Amino acid sequence: MAGGPRRRATAVGPVTSLRADLIHACRPALMRSNQLALGIALGLVAVILFGASLPMTRLAVLSLDPWFVTTVRGAAAGLVAACVLIALKRPVPWRDLPRLALIALCLVIGFPGLMAIAMTTVPSAHGGVTLGLLPMATAVAASLIGGERPSPFFWAMSALGAALVVIFAFPEGGFVPVAGDLYLIVSVAICGTGYALSGSLARRMPGWEVISWAVVTSLPILSPAALLLWPTDSAKVPWLAWGSLLYLALVSQYVGFFLWNSALALGGVARIGQLQLLQTFATLAIAAALLGETIDLRTFLFAAAVVVVVALGVKSRVASPAVPLREAGAERS
Repeated sequence: MAGGPRRRATAVGPVTSLRADLIHACRPALMRSNQLALGIALGLVAVILFGASLPMTRLAVLSLDPWFVTTVRGAAAGLVAACVLIALKRPVPWRDLPRLALIALCLVIGFPGLMAIAMTTVPSAHGGVTLGLLPMATAVAASLIGGERPSPFFWAMSALGAALVVIFAFPEGGFVPVAGDLYLIVSVAICGTGYALSGSLARRMPGWEVISWAVVTSLPILSPAALLLWPTDSAKVPWLAWGSLLYLALVSQYVGFFLWNSALALGGVARIGQLQLLQTFATLAIAAALLGETIDLRTFLFAAAVVVVVALGVKSRVASPAVPLREAGAERS
């Protein structure tokens, strides 16, 4: 009788051990898969929120100075972020302040400002160039700044996606560069750099905290600038322009980056950056919902093609120094 339990334990032992070994071997792959899936989900929501930024910017700059729009959206986001950081008693990340200031220069001042100016100086279709080339610029910045190493197949999918979006933006093939396109080109490089800096910092700091400190860092510059640029006839500015500016400040400049920075940290800057190829179509869908504009068959076909390219690009190999999910959670707690 005494030997029975021992024989059963001996028989079951190897099976239990093998099962434990398999679980231990598969756990890192499962964690990476879940981490990437969560990053993609957060990134898609952020892209939808960012998709309204371009029409909101256009509505705002019809009645307001582009640099006033830029300074107010950053300053308002900074004031909200300061309240959040104080309420949560977050310590000042002194070590990271230089990088946060550089992120602010890219994503709070440079990119929004140049885009706002561009929307007053070039045809609206030219915005498609920015949306088409931004993921490529982000991938290049991720490689140079974040240490990521995308595979040749990834670069091929990124180039194909950019080409599809640019072709879609200029259906007649009549793109003739004008002076305002310089703003768009520079803004693409600045934004891609900002994304790479934010994504790498978000590996060891919560994404919401990265953007919070970035906009707070910009307050000493943007607050007085907003007051100096405040329109003298502000009472005559349409409420639609003010409402658009409020969306740009709270959502485009702040809340959207909560999700976007976390997505970059979870899925990798280069991979998640490819999701912005879908932003052109998110913008069109939002315009259709809000303004009753129609979406033709050509748009659906291009959107479907871009979705396939993005899916292939996101699934392709990218060597990344991203922090595993459980380690990131431990660091951020």
